[in-house]
Amino acid sequence: MKKITQEVSDFISRGTDSHVRVAVTGLSRAGKTAFITSLVNQLLHTSTHSNLPLLSSAREGRIIGAKRIPQNNMMIPRFSYDEAMNSLQSDPPEWPVPTRDVSEIRLAIKYQPTKGAKKLFSKNSTLHLDIVDYPGEWLLDLPLLDMDFDTWSQNQFDTLKGNRKEFAGDWLSVLDSFDALADINEKQLADISDIYTQYLYTCKKEGLHWVQPGRFVLPGELAGAPVLQFFPCIEPSEKPSKESNYSMLKSRYEEYQQKVVKAFYKNHFATFDRQIVLVDCLQPLNAGYDSFIDMRNALEQLLTSFKYGRSNLVKRLFSPKIDKILFAASKADHVTPEQHPNLVSLLQQMVHPAWQHAAFEHIDMSCISIASIQATTSGFISRGDENVPALQGVNLEGVSQTLYPGEVPRRLPNKQYWHDNHFEFTSFRPLRAESDQPCQHVRLDKALEFLIGDKLK
Repeated sequence: MKKITQEVSDFISRGTDSHVRVAVTGLSRAGKTAFITSLVNQLLHTSTHSNLPLLSSAREGRIIGAKRIPQNNMMIPRFSYDEAMNSLQSDPPEWPVPTRDVSEIRLAIKYQPTKGAKKLFSKNSTLHLDIVDYPGEWLLDLPLLDMDFDTWSQNQFDTLKGNRKEFAGDWLSVLDSFDALADINEKQLADISDIYTQYLYTCKKEGLHWVQPGRFVLPGELAGAPVLQFFPCIEPSEKPSKESNYSMLKSRYEEYQQKVVKAFYKNHFATFDRQIVLVDCLQPLNAGYDSFIDMRNALEQLLTSFKYGRSNLVKRLFSPKIDKILFAASKADHVTPEQHPNLVSLLQQMVHPAWQHAAFEHIDMSCISIASIQATTSGFISRGDENVPALQGVNLEGVSQTLYPGEVPRRLPNKQYWHDNHFEFTSFRPLRAESDQPCQHVRLDKALEFLIGDKLK
C-alpha cells in the first residue's frame, strides 16, 4: 500500500509539472560527481548564501529553500554527497571519489511560483528534483542494444588501428590459437576474457575513451560473473555447434545485452526528463590526436542511444522523454577566461551530429563551459611590456603553480595541430570548500537555469 501511495504521488507530481528527473551524463573523468555535488551544495545554500545570479528564481529571491529528502527507489544507493563534501572540506582539499555504481539523490525545492495554477492556488510550490549518477564506462554499452554479437565483434576488430592494435597485442596473439568451433572450455574463455579486459584497461589508461563492454573495466557487483566472460570473435566459416566456444561467447553476449545493458537502460535512462552531457575537452588535447578522435567517436555513439522528443503532459505521465539537453565543457577554470568561447565552440563541433538529431526532434539545446567546483583563480602576469593571462592553483602534487595552459582551438583540430601547438593541461586541486558557504564555481547557475529554471516559475 505504501508503494502504491508513493507511485500515485509521483504520478500526480509529474502531471502538475512538479517533478523532474535529470540525467548527468558523460564519459569517464568528465566531472559528473563534482557536478552533482556542487549542484546539491548550491541549492542547499539558496536560503542563506545564494551564489546563483544566473538562476532567475534565485536572483529574484523566489527560492525559499531546498532540502534533501529520501529517494523513492530504495534499491539504488544514495549519492555520496556528505562524503564528497568531506573531501572538498579536508585540508588539503581533494576531489570527490568518482562514481563506481549507480546512485541517486532527491531534493525538494520550495519556491514562490509566478504563473499558472501554481500561483493561483498557493503562495508556495515544491519541485522534486531527482539527480541520477552512474559510471561513464557503463554508458558505452548502450549502443550494444542495436548490435548482434557478430556485428559488435566486427566493429571491435575494425577499431584495431594505431595505438589500439599495439595495446591489443597480447589478446590478438592468444586469439591466433583459439578454436571457436571446439567444445566449450570455460577456463580458456575466462582467461582470454581477462586478457581482453586488460586491453580495455590499457586503452583507458592511455587516454582512449571507447572501451566496450564498459562493465568489463568497472564491473560492480558482476565481477567474476560468466556474463562478463566473452570477447569479440569472428563467426566461423563452418556452422558452430550449440556446445562450441563460439556459441557460448554469443550466448554470453546476448545475456549481457538483455540482462545487463537493456535492464540498465529500462530502469534508468527511459525515465529521464532532462539531460546534461559533461565533456572534458582538455584531457584529449593533452593526450593527442588519437585520444581526441576516440572521445568524439564515443560521444557520437552513446548519444544516439537516448530517447529524445518534446514532452507534453500525456508523455510526461506515461512515456517520459528528454526534452532539454545541455552540453557542458567541464573544467573551464583549467584554461584562462578568454579561451572559454573557444572551448564552447570546440564542444559544439564535437557534438554536432547529436545536436543535429536533437534539433530534428525539436529539443531545446544549449552549449556552455562550466567549472562545477572551482580549482583555480585567473588573472594576469607581466611579461616584458605586456600582461599575459594566467591561472594560479595548486596541482595534485601540492605545488602552487602560475601558468598559461595554451590556446584552445575553436574548431576540430587535425593531426597537424599537435605538431604546431603546445597545450599543457594541468590537473589542480579544488579550492577548499567552507562548511557555511556554497562551493565556488563557474557558470553552474547558468546550467541550473537551463535544466530546471522553467520548472521554478
